[in-house]
Amino acid sequence: MTADAKQYAADAVGARRDRLIELSHRIHTHPELAFEEERASAWVAEALTVAGFEVEHGCYGLPTAVRATAGTGPLHIGICAEYDALPDMGHACGHNIIAAAAVGAGAALAGLADDLGLTVTVLGTPAEEGGGGKILMLERGAFEGMDAAMMVHPGAVEMAAMPGLAVSQFEISYRGKPAHAGAYPQHGVNAADAMTVAQVAVGLLRQQTGPDDRISGIVTEAGTAANIIPDASRGGWIVRSSTLECLSRLKQRVQNCFDAGALATGCELTTTPISLDYADLRPDATMLDMYRANAEALGRVFPDLSGGSPGGAATDMGNVSHVVPTIHPMLGLDCLPAVNHQPEFTAACITQAADKAVLDGATAMAWTAIDLARA
Repeated sequence: MTADAKQYAADAVGARRDRLIELSHRIHTHPELAFEEERASAWVAEALTVAGFEVEHGCYGLPTAVRATAGTGPLHIGICAEYDALPDMGHACGHNIIAAAAVGAGAALAGLADDLGLTVTVLGTPAEEGGGGKILMLERGAFEGMDAAMMVHPGAVEMAAMPGLAVSQFEISYRGKPAHAGAYPQHGVNAADAMTVAQVAVGLLRQQTGPDDRISGIVTEAGTAANIIPDASRGGWIVRSSTLECLSRLKQRVQNCFDAGALATGCELTTTPISLDYADLRPDATMLDMYRANAEALGRVFPDLSGGSPGGAATDMGNVSHVVPTIHPMLGLDCLPAVNHQPEFTAACITQAADKAVLDGATAMAWTAIDLARA
């Protein structure tokens, strides 16, 4: 039965080949930012409706979230789709591939669900790139009752388990006082200087952080004219560490750097979270073994990464993995030196390798769900 079910699933993905690739390319061509994925979420909902799912578009208080369910079996499998893009770069993280692969896996399982004793739920999850859509959906019950959750994600190389750090994202703003920079600088309070002090402090702090710690940021505002003491500065910052506990300690050390900027200049400091903290990703070993075997059966190759693998990425799927057995494997696009969050990777996400990743990711996830049903 398992072999027959897997052949059925593979045939179901194959029969939808052109539609799945077209969906991936359409989402790629029309990038939408976090919580603004109106077209992408509608296209995913429409494709799942055609595949026989009961679909709710706009749920859990999120207009661009999707919930689609097929089957009524006791084993509940969740498959996550993402579809938000990056500012100025479009789909430089390949969420178009994730969405199409999730639709394909769901469609492959819909006709098998009751025979296999499965309930299959495909969740369209907005705002992974800052916003934490899955965290909000998790808190609001989207993953309640699930026995397993899975998704695939494109990358430069194939990986069964993505090393996922815990991450915190926040905005820093300083408020000072303007003054004529030549005639009366002594009457100003320089908000740009406050940000500079903080950046220097963060740069020095990096010497004393751990190997899994990451601190990155940009300045988005620091004055409007060279002859005016800047009365406002603003920036976006991201802090990453190996676990939520380590993240909490590192965040405080980074906050001290921003406090120093305020203290040194006399500016008023405001720290505003951009989203809830992302937890470290904890993949389920049994599911990983199943997925890897299935991916290899499709001809996908997992290179030896013992010499080092990307270790600084993060995902809101990490929070799900603390509650539900989860996998988040990476589909290699064979595109080095292009890597995620580069314009070259945006281009790589609609190549033949990317299209094959959609189909292989869909099939491998469907086969993994079948293995779970027969375990």
